This record gives sequence, C-alpha cells and structure tokens, in this order.
Amino acid sequence: MKAIKFVIPFILGIAGGVLAFLIVDNMQPKNIQPVLQHEIVGPGAVRPVVHNVQESDFTGGAGSVDLRLAAKKTVPAVVNVKTLEMQKQYVGGNSLLDFWFGVQPQTREVPRGLGIGSGVIISEDGYIITNAHVLEGSDQVIVTLNDKREFQAKIIGRDRNTDIALLKIDVEGLQPIEYGSSDDVVLGEWVLAVGSPYNLNSTVTAGIISAKARALGGQMNLESFLQTDAAVNPGNSGGALVNARGELIGINTMIYSPTGSYSGYSFAVPVSIVRKVVSDLKEYGKVQRAVFGISMHEVTPAVAKELKLKQQSGIYVAEVMEGGAARKAGIKSGDVIVKMNGFEVTTPAEFQEQLVKYNPGTVVQVELNRDGQTKMLDVTLQNSYGDPVIAGKEDFGVLGAKVAPLSKDDRYRYRLNKGVKIQELKNGKFKSAGLSEGYIILKINNTVVYDGEDLERALRAAGNEGVFVTAVSPRGRVEYFAFSLQN
Repeated sequence: MKAIKFVIPFILGIAGGVLAFLIVDNMQPKNIQPVLQHEIVGPGAVRPVVHNVQESDFTGGAGSVDLRLAAKKTVPAVVNVKTLEMQKQYVGGNSLLDFWFGVQPQTREVPRGLGIGSGVIISEDGYIITNAHVLEGSDQVIVTLNDKREFQAKIIGRDRNTDIALLKIDVEGLQPIEYGSSDDVVLGEWVLAVGSPYNLNSTVTAGIISAKARALGGQMNLESFLQTDAAVNPGNSGGALVNARGELIGINTMIYSPTGSYSGYSFAVPVSIVRKVVSDLKEYGKVQRAVFGISMHEVTPAVAKELKLKQQSGIYVAEVMEGGAARKAGIKSGDVIVKMNGFEVTTPAEFQEQLVKYNPGTVVQVELNRDGQTKMLDVTLQNSYGDPVIAGKEDFGVLGAKVAPLSKDDRYRYRLNKGVKIQELKNGKFKSAGLSEGYIILKINNTVVYDGEDLERALRAAGNEGVFVTAVSPRGRVEYFAFSLQN
C-alpha cells in the first residue's frame, strides 16, 4: 500500500508536466526567425557568432541594399591610367672624354613612370574621362582595360578648372558606363567608388553620399563637389562614383587627408558638370564657360537680419557687373536669387553647379526676391569677353593671340614646366606690346600661367589696371612687356 501511495502521485506529476509542455508549445508562434551563423577567428579556437536576422533583411526593406549588380556593370567600364615622362639617356662611350674631345654625345629617350590614376569609358569607340591632374607633365598616357589590354591614349583636351580631361584610344566595341543624374542624388544614398588605388585595378569600395554642393575653400576653381565616405586613395583619381543602379554620378577627384591616404571623406565632380565639360572638350577643344556677371554671397539668417532682408535663404547679389548678363536682364544689387531654371540655389556652390551646365548664349530663367516681391527674369548668359556667343576652336580672343600648352620639346629645350606658347598672333594688345609668335608667356602680373584658361583668368583679374607680362623669347631669353587693357 505504501508503494502505491508513492507511485500514483509520481505518475500524475509526470502526466501534468507533459500536459503543461504541450500547452506551452502550442502557444508559441510557428514562424521562427531565421538565424545566420558566422565564424570569427581570433586567438585560440574558432568561435561561432550568431546574428539574429530580421525579416526586412530578406525582403529588401528600408535600409537594405544590394550593390553587386552595380559593381558588375561598372567594373568593365573603369580603366587604369598610367602616365609616362620621356627622359634623355646618354648612350655609349665616355661622357667626360666625349665632352673634352668634342664628340657629340648620343642619347635616346627612355620612359619613366610618372603616375597612376583611373578613367571611365563613356563610348564604345574609346572616349575615356579622367582627371586633368593625373595627366600633369606626361608625355605618354597608357590605358589598361579591365581585360588587361593596353592602349596608348591621345589627350583630346583637359580643363584644370574642373580637373576633368578627355582621352581617346583606338578601339571599338567597348562597354561604356551609363550616365546617371547627380541632381537627383540624395543624402544617405548608397554609392560605389571604382578605380585603381595604389595600382590595384578594379577595386570597388562602398559608402554613402555625405554632402552635396560641397565647397572646399578655394582649393580648386570648381566649388561644388559630391562628398562621400566611400574609401578613395591615390590611384582612384579619375575613377567612377556610381549609384546603386551602376549609373555614373561623379568622377572621383580628391580626398581630405593629413596623410595622403583615405581618412574618411572623398570628393567627386558631379556628372552634370562632367558631361558638359566633356562635350565641350570633344566639340570645341576647350570648355565654353558662361558668365553671369555678379558678385554674390550666401544669405543666412544672420545676413538677412543684418541687411534687413525678407528672404531668409538664397544668393545675395552684392554687385552687378557693368555690361554683364545679369545687368542686361534687369538684376539689381540687393536682389536675392532663389532659383535658376527651377533648381533651388541657396549657396554659391549650388549656384555655380547650375551655371556651369550652360553655354554662353543660353537663356536661363532666374527667380529672385526683391523687396519681398517675387520676380522672374530671363538672363542671356555671356562668355568671358562679354559676348553671348560660343568661342570656336579658332577663337583669338580680344588680345589677338592663339596659345597652346608647351610641347615636350619646348619643356626640354627651355627647362620649363609652365607657360603657354603663342602659336598665332593677330592685331591686338599682345602684338602692340612687342610680343610675337613663338614667345612663351609665363606670368601675367603675379599669376603663373599654365594654360589658356589661366591666361584668360589672369587678364580678367587685371581688370582695367596695367598688365605686366613675363615671357621667354624663341631664343630663350626672359623678357618683360607691359600694356593697359583700357582702350
């Protein structure tokens, strides 16, 4: 009997436990979340690490992105760009004895590696975008495709103001990149940077757009960059910045770094600017820059309060240039520009990004605020000489000179790494001052001249003041000339 007293409660206890387990199990949800398991290798044994993955990770919910397709589309369209400098090397004999006995030394040109960069294929027939600074001082440019084929490239043109250059290689059937829109890019959008950092071809890094229309304090004439935290290093210059669809939205150009390597942020020229520059270089050999004709600064709440403006943001027109496009359209000092062709402009960088898209002669619609009233004005943009026309390849400008960068032979002969050579000269200020064809212009006043754009910019900066020219004659002598720009 005693045994029965102990057995029966024991059996009932087990039955109750089983029943409770079944009830609790039926109450649990059946859709158990999936689990991913990775292994971390560290000191000692391999340790499994488990991550609970949310359903959104599989459904493509907010925050998820797949960049594999973008990388697959972009990598074949990005190339390695290598620049070479040709140096003269003494060949054979004894250089000292040859010198004393008057023997003409024999030399040959040998290539020396100058630098590396990246480029982006934009057409099936071999047009490639890169950075102008990648080509600085080069005598030869070698392009290596993703499939390892190498070609010597021809420089079609370069623009130091935007740091964009256009190359051409003799090949057909390439896979060009697809253009996107930098105007539609939003902060936080995922992007890929593709290039050849440290000569490591086809390297892909990811990040987000950190800022738009970023001004960098006058380090370049262009002051409207896309900022990203995708890793960019030496060798990435000229490479592609693409969105999650693999569309080109910028050309990687520079980094902010105390070490010269990636330190968190990099900057790209927006594709809206790149397309305009490349189109001009291809058609005209130089960039057609539109001039608006105002001096300006950003309207902030503090500025609005100081100047007693009703408009709290936009571009404050501090001065309107006499005879300029803005004055002819009716814009006045004190106006606040808020839109250009429908795009909001709240900083000088945003204003410049919109202006650089257009050629001289283009009519743009400007929305502005004047004394609290909104006005819409049509502005016909001008070129740097105050004319609403595009300057052709044979344009001689107001001073009558057609100039070109120094050739390799000129740089070697005159031991120069700067200056422009006068190729043709018509009646004008330069000819009247005594310059002639073959002279190399080194400086205008205190501004060093590297190309035609520098020459134009230095002359515009001189205004109505005197112009002092430092030049090298065809015989190699440094000579000086002076004239006034006033008629």
